[in-house]
Amino acid sequence: MGWKFYDEAVELLEQRFNYLPQLFRWRGRYYEVDAVERCWTVTRRRRRHHLQRRYFQVQCGDGTFELYQDLVAGTWRLRRARVAPARAWAVRRLAPAWR
Repeated sequence: MGWKFYDEAVELLEQRFNYLPQLFRWRGRYYEVDAVERCWTVTRRRRRHHLQRRYFQVQCGDGTFELYQDLVAGTWRLRRARVAPARAWAVRRLAPAWR
């Protein structure tokens, strides 16, 4: 299960300590953060553009996600993800009753 790049907008619904992501919505689904594995900041200056982002690699029940907060625009985005395969419900058959 490798990383897949998305760079799509997410809606951050809750933060922990007014800093760490706790709950976000992406593509209509809600994801609750179980653990923050990494956190780092990237700052770059270009001619007329100033880039400042805060990245978070988070673990959720469905996989690992790399979110970033664009500190200049004030938006949240999903950069990439390792999503676990869809869970299949196991159906057990009952053995026929012997007579």
